[in-house]
This record gives sequence, C-alpha cells and structure tokens, in this order.
Amino acid sequence: MKKVMLVGGGKIGTAITEFLAGSGDYQVTVADKDAASLDRMPKKRNVELRQVEIADARDFAREVEGHDIVLMATPYTLTAIIAEAAKRAGAHYLDLTEDVESTRTIKRLADGASTAFIPQCGLAPGFISIAAYDLAKKFDKLRDVQMRVGALPVFPHNALKYNLTWSTDGLINEYCNPCESIRDGVRVEVPALEELEQFTLDGVEYEAFNTSGGLGTLCETLEGKVENLNYKTARYPGHRDIVKLLVRDLHLGTRREIFKDVLETAIPITYQDVVLVFVTVSGWVEGRLTQESYAKKIYSQTVGDRLMSAIQVTTACGICAMTDLLVEGKLPQKGFVRQEEAKLSDFLNNRFGRYYAKGL
Repeated sequence: MKKVMLVGGGKIGTAITEFLAGSGDYQVTVADKDAASLDRMPKKRNVELRQVEIADARDFAREVEGHDIVLMATPYTLTAIIAEAAKRAGAHYLDLTEDVESTRTIKRLADGASTAFIPQCGLAPGFISIAAYDLAKKFDKLRDVQMRVGALPVFPHNALKYNLTWSTDGLINEYCNPCESIRDGVRVEVPALEELEQFTLDGVEYEAFNTSGGLGTLCETLEGKVENLNYKTARYPGHRDIVKLLVRDLHLGTRREIFKDVLETAIPITYQDVVLVFVTVSGWVEGRLTQESYAKKIYSQTVGDRLMSAIQVTTACGICAMTDLLVEGKLPQKGFVRQEEAKLSDFLNNRFGRYYAKGL
C-alpha cells in the first residue's frame, strides 16, 4: 500500500481523500492547518489527519518522511515550500496549480531529482492538455489547437450566471494574469479577458475568453509544431463583461484580497454544476486540411455517500489518475513530467479517469 501525504483539506482535498482511500490501495495522511477542514475529511481506517502549519521546507520535509508521494491541494503560494519538502524527503510530487510561475519553480526543483515532479494535474491545466495532445498527434502537420473549458452552474441565477465551484484564488489568477499562447508560430503572452468569442454546444450558448494557466506546458511542447494554440475559459454569455468591469474598470485586479472578499461574500458555492471540456484541432492528414474535436460534459454526482460537484470530481480524479499511472509505471519516474506525457487511453481506462470517460 503506497503512503500518500495530501496537503490541503478543502473541497478538492476531501474528494481526493475519498477516491484514494476508498480504493483501498493508498494510506492517506491529510495535512492542514485548519482543524475544521480536517474534521470534514472522510472517516476511514487508512486516513490519518495531521494539523500542521507549513512555513519552512526543512521542517515540513520531516512530516513528509516515510511517504512515497506528496499531493498538493492548497493555494499556489505554498507550492515552492511543499515541492522542496517532497524533494528533501525523496517523495514523488504532484499538484493542481494553474499558476505559471509556480510551475516554473517546480521545473527548477525537478532538475536532477531522483523522483517525479508532476504539476498541473487537475482539469485545466491537466486533463485538457492530455486530450488536446492526443488529438494533435493524429495530424501530419498542425494548424490550430483550441482548448475551451468551463465549470458552470447548472442553474445560473445571478447577473454573472456563475457560482463559486473551486478555489477563489485560482479563479482570480485566471482572470488577472497574462495568458500564454502561440500565434502565427510565435510564442507570446496575451491579456486575460480578451478575444471574446461565442459558440454553441448541445444547443446551449456559451462565450469564451482568454484566461491564464490553462495551457499548462503545451506551449513549450508544441512550439515550432503549430501555427496557433490557445486556451479560453467558457462561461454563459454576459459573464466576461461584468468581470472585466470589476478587474479593469474598478481595478480589483490590483487589489486581489478585496476582489476575493467580494466574490466569496456575494456569490454562493454550488454542488449542482457541469464541467465542459471542448478541444478542436485542425491541420493536415494525408495532404488534406482536416478538423477533429473532443467534447465532454461531466455533472455533479454522488461518490460513496458524498455528493461531489463536477469540478471536485474532475479535479480530484485528474490528480488521482495521474497518481495511479505513476505508481503503475506508465509515467516517467523522475524529473519534470508534463501532463501530455500521459496517454489519453491510459487515463480514460484508469479507475479514476473513467469519470471523464463516461460523463453523465
């Protein structure tokens, strides 16, 4: 039985614990500074709870000792400390970060490491890169790779047509930070909230716009191989204009603590949500310009005796599937590992990845 140290007992941490401990193949130690969060963890024989204040990599490495794998489900601000602690303790490291700079830190720490460092194991970045790269490999020559992902309420009721379903810090990062892309073969950064577009899927209208972090490492992987590569977040029409007013006109993008307080005070969370994954790739196959798409919707569902939102399921299953693939030897065992190094077929056939395969 592999020993896993899970750092972070929030909504996603709860789901990860439910999946891994429920499989019976992992001994899970959940570390969090908040006692109330630990109290909400699944009560299982193979789950240990530790109340820990994380401030120093050397100190936390002592907590990690004896564990084979460290999973991080905390805000990106702790990335460097936890990843360094994992390296000191000789444990594999996986996280859910969407923060570009945090991923660069992981890459530096992974250089020369004897264990694997696998960041961005959630939905976007994460699964979306695996799906997009799988499509891209079918083409002799690529033109465009377009990735669209949305975590949306099934029953939108406010002007934003949105409910909080995951990390508010991560959401703000997406709306405020620069976005990587490839345009006309050149790797560039573009501003968030721009390049608004409309599309329809299954008879439902959506809008999509630039957001940060969703591409993961695909810019690096496909640089020199694709004309255009971009990632956009999908929302119901009208959302982008309101967010742009808050971020740009009211300057909440430079006062993120206020922005976070406004969002968490005014917008309720929901477990009745849907995750939309939509990838379109075009290019040449046997001399013909061809297009192929991958689309999936995943809804909230009950896992064990616990109702989980769609974003909980998809994010937790992403990192749990990658953990399984690492343990099974289907991923590199040391150094920096990109999401797109996982085969889509391996991921979807995995016991956790199957939640993506079936949708609802």
